[in-house]
Amino acid sequence: MDILRIIDLHLGFTIHGLARDVVKGVSLRVPAGKTVALVGESGSGKSVISQAIMGLLPRAGAITGGEILFRDPLAPDNPIDIASLPAEGKEIRSLRGGRIGMIFQEPMSSLSPVHTIGNQIEEALQLHRPTPKPEARALIETMLKRVGFKDPARAFGLYSFELSGGLRQRAMLAMALICKPALLIADEPTTALDVTIQAQVLDLMRDLQAEMGMAILLITHDLGVVANMADEVVVIYHGEIMESGPVEDIFRRPRHPYLKALLKASPHFDMEEGERLVALREARPRPPAAPRSVETLQHAVEAAPLLSVRGLRKAYTTGSRSFFGKGTQHTVLAVDDVGFDIRRGECLGLVGESGCGKTTVSKIIMRAVTPDAGTIRFDDGQAQIDVLGLEGEDLRAFRPRVQMIFQDPVSSLSPRMTVMSILREPLAIHDKGHGSEQTARVKALMEDVGLDVRFLNRYPHSFSGGQRQRIGIARALALDPDLIICDEPVSALDVSVQAQILNLLKDLQAERGLTFLFISHNLAVVNYMADRIAVMANGRIVEIAPRRALFSRPMHPYTRALLKSVPFADLDRKLDFKLAAPGGASDASHWAPAFRRDPDGEALTHLALGEGHYVLARPGADIREMA
Repeated sequence: MDILRIIDLHLGFTIHGLARDVVKGVSLRVPAGKTVALVGESGSGKSVISQAIMGLLPRAGAITGGEILFRDPLAPDNPIDIASLPAEGKEIRSLRGGRIGMIFQEPMSSLSPVHTIGNQIEEALQLHRPTPKPEARALIETMLKRVGFKDPARAFGLYSFELSGGLRQRAMLAMALICKPALLIADEPTTALDVTIQAQVLDLMRDLQAEMGMAILLITHDLGVVANMADEVVVIYHGEIMESGPVEDIFRRPRHPYLKALLKASPHFDMEEGERLVALREARPRPPAAPRSVETLQHAVEAAPLLSVRGLRKAYTTGSRSFFGKGTQHTVLAVDDVGFDIRRGECLGLVGESGCGKTTVSKIIMRAVTPDAGTIRFDDGQAQIDVLGLEGEDLRAFRPRVQMIFQDPVSSLSPRMTVMSILREPLAIHDKGHGSEQTARVKALMEDVGLDVRFLNRYPHSFSGGQRQRIGIARALALDPDLIICDEPVSALDVSVQAQILNLLKDLQAERGLTFLFISHNLAVVNYMADRIAVMANGRIVEIAPRRALFSRPMHPYTRALLKSVPFADLDRKLDFKLAAPGGASDASHWAPAFRRDPDGEALTHLALGEGHYVLARPGADIREMA
């Protein structure tokens, strides 16, 4: 029996009086107890279809044709055509959140910041299944325990901002499942999560599906997740179905060129040295970027590392203090004795779960955060600069040497400035050229990143996500930096756009001799970009090695847990969810004793394994024997 059957669905939007079709004759089905994956890029129409099923279309949107038949297992003989129901009628409200549950992509914006988690789940329960308060509390705590909260009674009274990303997504799952829906719609449920937390959330969804017998419509662009979760796959492009069928056929015998291109655009661990990602559509052809000066290229071959970081430490104190000095305060060691070198012209990858301290390290290097201890030395080719000791005019003169590409291209670009203003701003601040010189420089930067100079008078909102990230890259290049810190630069992008941006960064690095610190939790992306990789957990670098050595011979249990949690877009390499990250990869109690600090013994140290491979362990421990 099909829980959901969509037949020839057409969706249109009317903007400024102009009608436009965004979904054009889509048909798909979701059988009872099965998982169907709806795969496509941003703008393909997949999220709009989920909004139509839930009766949540924006005011400008409307169903212009077709049927959305929902067959409730409690009343299988009376299918409901959701497309024909009034938008805010009693029927659709009884289905939404009751018989059809939904998990959204961004749990932080989906949960109320002023209500506790328990209150929000209780609201959903009382709306669809009125229950006495003590009984409702017991049901909610049971559900919170089932979705992985260790202390459900405490979790009931927590606010969303007190939870990590993974726990927020679990709270959303509890809210969606409290009424035992027949259909769960999961719209990019793990896009914002680390691989280890993603593995736990996907495992939880599979277990709850088996236990409750519900059907799942999984909306995603991650083919690794699809290969591990889906029974059937539907591939959508610009509002039309390109290909659909069982997961075996889709991955082993893809027929449509679009699907084949999607499979080639994803970075994977089996890529050969020098192999490039194949973008679905290449961006505007770009000439090679302006090469560095002869003097800069001569400095690049010097032996001294460009950046040397030693003994970084940063602690944050949270909590409250009363007038009399009493209260509850908690100190978190965000960065603990971190040290590494970045050589000229290389890309050092920094990987780890959210909260491990990697972004704090980048902020310290940028002088946005002041550490409690440590040193940072920058080699400008003539002298070693003490970065943390710079002040006033010296610090201002140093700023252009280190630039940053941010994670979210939307919030990192001012919506009130044109592209011309955004790219001229760093040149104006640092007195680089005047008027026509700055304009010529801005136009050259647009060419460097493959954007048309005719776009210079546009505002950021008129660009796609990938184009906005190109503007962010152009801004980072404006001052000819020696080091660029890339903080999750492609995590908010689709697979196809991600391939374009990664190829662009590699090209710019080769042409300009750039040096990157590439921060990410996506190991496949880091494998594609980095020469060496540092793995960070609980504020410390637990392993650092050349890329091939780290992926072929991971020594630290945390590194292994990260690698085991990566879903491959390959049916022959299915993810073992139970082995992925039991209890959380960064929980040191799961690590072998050699990797845990003995309270009465010596401190952990970085043991050399040869060829630039180091692992954090007890002095004298025989790591090779344990591997």
